[in-house]
Amino acid sequence: MLSKTIQEAINTQIKHEFYSSYLYLSMAAYFEANSWPGLAVWMRVQSGEEMAHARKFFEYIVDRGGRVVLEAIDAPPSEFKSVHDVFQQVLVHEQEVTALINDINALAIKENDYATQAMLQWFINEQVEEEKNASLIVDQLKRIGESSNSLFMLDHRLGKRGTA
Repeated sequence: MLSKTIQEAINTQIKHEFYSSYLYLSMAAYFEANSWPGLAVWMRVQSGEEMAHARKFFEYIVDRGGRVVLEAIDAPPSEFKSVHDVFQQVLVHEQEVTALINDINALAIKENDYATQAMLQWFINEQVEEEKNASLIVDQLKRIGESSNSLFMLDHRLGKRGTA
């Protein structure tokens, strides 16, 4: 059985994961509206991954005999300055999610909740990958700039995500 504090923390994390999904879907809509179909595909895939993360937390609470209580999700931004701005926000957002998951892990350690610590290890590893991917794209965008042919190539490459 989950403690009340762990259950509440994971319920809040479910909200954050759903928000992440919503945020990336909003970014996909922005890219579609600005004729970046490959970047939109990348964001749609990312949105789906975040939704799966929320479900994973949801199932964990259920498996441990807890009660899932869904919280309200804030509206994400819908306008962005540029492609670079979007991915910089992705990187910052993923760093925030990492901190939230680390906080739950610290709570699980404090409460000697070994099952939650084990479950969270998957998310901790996933966040390393999420931050790495976002950071790589931000670095590439810094090098290629906003108006070069390389940006079209990046759009095409990122549009292949999930098709391999």
